[in-house]
Amino acid sequence: MTKERENTEERYKAPALDKGLDIIELLSGTDEGLSQAEIAKALDRSPNEIYRMLDRLVRRNYIVRTSEDRYELSLKLFGLAHRHPPMRRLVSLALPAMRRFARDAEQACHMAVYDRGSGVVVGQIDAPGYWGFSIRVGSHISLLNTGSGHVLLAFVPDAERKLMLEERVPVPGETVPERFEQMLAKVRQRGYEVRPSQQTAGVTNISVPVLSSTGTLLAALTCPHIRRLDRHDAPSREDVLTMLLATAGEISAAAGVA
Repeated sequence: MTKERENTEERYKAPALDKGLDIIELLSGTDEGLSQAEIAKALDRSPNEIYRMLDRLVRRNYIVRTSEDRYELSLKLFGLAHRHPPMRRLVSLALPAMRRFARDAEQACHMAVYDRGSGVVVGQIDAPGYWGFSIRVGSHISLLNTGSGHVLLAFVPDAERKLMLEERVPVPGETVPERFEQMLAKVRQRGYEVRPSQQTAGVTNISVPVLSSTGTLLAALTCPHIRRLDRHDAPSREDVLTMLLATAGEISAAAGVA
């Protein structure tokens, strides 16, 4: 590093900003959060030195303070990322794989992400031919009674899921189902969700997660499956599930996160 570059970097230092980013980056690599003392030790700073920064990050909703006085990342950065070009890039990379799925499975499919209290459809491909069931891009879908919503909740850490449910956009008459956590645990264990649509008769939602190499949920990929009555050689629901899981893996690989 040249002397001129050293002087430039010194001139434009922002210690408070660096401190806040250090905290965010540290918490991004932990699953159960850290106490103030643990954060200070990891960053080689005194607890008092980072107290005000933690307070500001909590007030701005970038991190949350748990009942056990531990600090965890909130979903705010996650939400902001969805408004940023990388999310649009994920969608553009996903669409070719989704088109191949629609062609081979002879079914429609859509991709949804979490955003400010609900699932949002960010990509959609129609089924080939003259029939099919699809959801418009930009549609907001429930977290509680859709396959996509169940996947978006099931494959995030407990603290994130709790926050997502707290931020849930209320729908008149909609309540959290009984034994909902157990239901999500089964989805997580299976690695996918298959259940009849609670909005449309004759549709079975098949939903799978799109995960990063570290297991972080990126999106939910869903096929609103309609069984063909006029063709006995059409792909079965089990075949469609296998194709959808392979498509989710293909999207992860295309995005460079598998």
